[in-house]
Amino acid sequence: MCEIFCFNSNKPKEVNECLKCFYNHSEDHPHGWGLANMHDDNFEITKEPVKASCSEHLKSILANPVIGNNIFAHIRLATIGEIISPNCHPFTKIDDNNRSWVLIHNGTIFDYPQLDEYKEIEKGDTDSERILLYLIDKVNEFESKKESKSNPIERFNLLKHLIDDLSFNNKLNLMIFDGEVMYIHSNMKNSLYYLKNEEGILIATTPVTDDKNWKPVEINKLFCLYDGEILLESKEHSNEYVETEEQLEYINKFIESLGEKNGENN
Repeated sequence: MCEIFCFNSNKPKEVNECLKCFYNHSEDHPHGWGLANMHDDNFEITKEPVKASCSEHLKSILANPVIGNNIFAHIRLATIGEIISPNCHPFTKIDDNNRSWVLIHNGTIFDYPQLDEYKEIEKGDTDSERILLYLIDKVNEFESKKESKSNPIERFNLLKHLIDDLSFNNKLNLMIFDGEVMYIHSNMKNSLYYLKNEEGILIATTPVTDDKNWKPVEINKLFCLYDGEILLESKEHSNEYVETEEQLEYINKFIESLGEKNGENN
């Protein structure tokens, strides 16, 4: 699978040490890396389909302070989609009301036919990109019927309903930023952890500091973060993901096929 990381705070902080620790896990996640720093006035998004530890571009980024209050990072172990730049996270798209959305995903969609229509319009060929396109379409539909922009509570309630449905029989660890607030969801035990302190909230697949206060993110809930605080928290749904042997075999076969293709190209 992949590993994901985010930082949310009420003011910009430097996160280089956390990012260096996070990207050190790339030996087990060699199929690409991404970094998004979401400011109020612009988004800085960089990604490459190479192992993070081998990227000179990433080294040059981390050689300087990475400062922000909404930051996403991702390292990829491909389970769906080729090893190309359009398949690297984060994914981003602007909705009809000019909000820039960013999404990173740790998991696999095994069964959700509603995403299939996006295969023809996505830039890459991952289920993760299709999730973002689907969610934004639903937000656009909601706001079109409302004939006005939605507020964060309305978007939270809509995303909660959509993500509850998406999570059935699928692994859905998500980090989403809608240009205003951040959303976090996990439906697999011990696959996402958080640390809250005076600097804000860190969330990662595995802890990225030596602090002993890291805790598992509660599963089957959607959380909305703003300024380093939990703004909203949903009720718990029942779609916990427990990996089956059949699903694991499917994932392993795909990873093996990527290795064979890389061998042919060398």
